[in-house]
Amino acid sequence: MNTLVIDTNIIIAALIKDGLTRKILTNFRINFIFPEYGLDEIYKYKEEIKQKARLDEREFNTLLLRILKYVKLVPLDMIIEFKEDADKIMVDIHKNDSVFIATALAFNCPTWSDDKHFKEQSKIKIYTTKEMMKLI
Repeated sequence: MNTLVIDTNIIIAALIKDGLTRKILTNFRINFIFPEYGLDEIYKYKEEIKQKARLDEREFNTLLLRILKYVKLVPLDMIIEFKEDADKIMVDIHKNDSVFIATALAFNCPTWSDDKHFKEQSKIKIYTTKEMMKLI
């Protein structure tokens, strides 16, 4: 597995706790990719993340930049042609997450997420953090 799409919850988990998720992101040679759109979700929950992680503004920004150093941000224009198919796949599951499926379709790779609803579709292989540990 060379390339892997990561869901927003993976980055949020890495921000909140210096645990397994952060170690996987920062210590293994995997080409992690993340749609830029996901940054909006991270900033939407920034205050909650800061509170749970006990981070101030500067610490949050520094840690986010440190984590994103290991992640390639994918602009929407690189995945837009796959968005319609992804919307169809996720329409009855969780349409807001179709951008992650579109990214996986565009790069023909699996996705890492701990959101259970991703496993409700069968088009893209989904790995949980627990499954990731078995693979690496």
